[in-house]
Amino acid sequence: MQKPGMRELVGRAMVDPEFLDTLVRAPEPTLAGYELDDNERAAVLQAVRRLVATPPTRRSGAFQSAMVRRLAT
Repeated sequence: MQKPGMRELVGRAMVDPEFLDTLVRAPEPTLAGYELDDNERAAVLQAVRRLVATPPTRRSGAFQSAMVRRLAT
């Protein structure tokens, strides 16, 4: 069975605030469940590092903005 990819990760982070909080608190173990290439992994980690300073109520929107830009390229 293939692991979910970038689109699934971003989709889940946008609709599941608990998952996004887990991603911010423990990005490496959380990302282990996803099939990401090096560029995708780097983009997610960069976005997550920025979320640490973002209030929890604004994290979903900030993550969505960062990842939509990444997915659009």
